Amino acid sequence: MSDYQHEVEELERESATAARLFDVRRIIGGLFVVYGAIVTIAGLTASDADLRKAQDININLWTGVGMLALGLFFLIWLKLRPAVPPTADELRAATTEDGPTGG
Repeated sequence: MSDYQHEVEELERESATAARLFDVRRIIGGLFVVYGAIVTIAGLTASDADLRKAQDININLWTGVGMLALGLFFLIWLKLRPAVPPTADELRAATTEDGPTGG
């Protein structure tokens, strides 16, 4: 295998790693899980006065559970359908179809 092919394969591996690392589903899911846990804990420790203010609905608890569920949904979605960057052949084909400027 030539040095050029080796360099291309290395860049493809790095691109795949970067695509997985910066997938927006990971960021959104992680933030919702963290904030959901904080809000759920606040709901579990709510006082009777807090509940009376909200007409006896523990809104922190329900919102926290909803945020946890949404965050877990994003993380499970990320696990089941990981981001796959385009291959060098796909990029080359897109460049030749659209022209070198992409439009």
